[in-house]
Amino acid sequence: MNSEELKVNSESQGQEQSQGQNQERGEAGERAQAENEAEAAAVEDANEEDADDLRHKENKKDNMKDKAKETCGEAAPELTESEINQALIAGLTDRLQRNMAEFDNYRKRTAKEKATMYEDGARDAIGRFLPVVDNLERALMTVSSDDDKESQIYKGVEMIFRQAGQILGDMGLEELPGAGEPFDHNYHNAVASEDGEENGEPVVAEVLQKGYKYRDKVVRPGMVKVRR
Repeated sequence: MNSEELKVNSESQGQEQSQGQNQERGEAGERAQAENEAEAAAVEDANEEDADDLRHKENKKDNMKDKAKETCGEAAPELTESEINQALIAGLTDRLQRNMAEFDNYRKRTAKEKATMYEDGARDAIGRFLPVVDNLERALMTVSSDDDKESQIYKGVEMIFRQAGQILGDMGLEELPGAGEPFDHNYHNAVASEDGEENGEPVVAEVLQKGYKYRDKVVRPGMVKVRR
């Protein structure tokens, strides 16, 4: 190889080394730029997070002021944060007391409704059972002789009649005023009448079917004959 070829090879190798160094410097510059951009982005994200936290705190404070305004009126925004918290506590306490009072009224109302439902159901059941008591009483009234009254059948029917009357009485059933009492449209149903004293008040002359009331409410009005 002559001197000219050596010179060409040397120059070629120098150019390749120079290009490699330039490429390395370019890649290093790109990495540095990327790192700078990443650092700038991280700083920007941190600033945005701080701004979000500040906005959240401001919104929370505004909400507290709005709630305090509902409780204390328009002067609430001029109060301190401690005074606003006290106003909110007072408002929540008042709301709690109102809810407790409403629940207590609801409890009393439902208890009264349940009692009314029970009384209505008991009154209906008693009304359905009264014809049985009437038939037992009629069966006893058909026996007139003393010998028949000593029979086991009569005594058994009489025992059932008395037991039924005692049970109904214990439940609160009361017999309505009968013969000799003033006639009352609320208690009596007049099916017959007879002449009595002039200008006198109507009086129950005879009870044809007994009337009953349960806890101050009429279960069945008495069927009566009235003397006018």
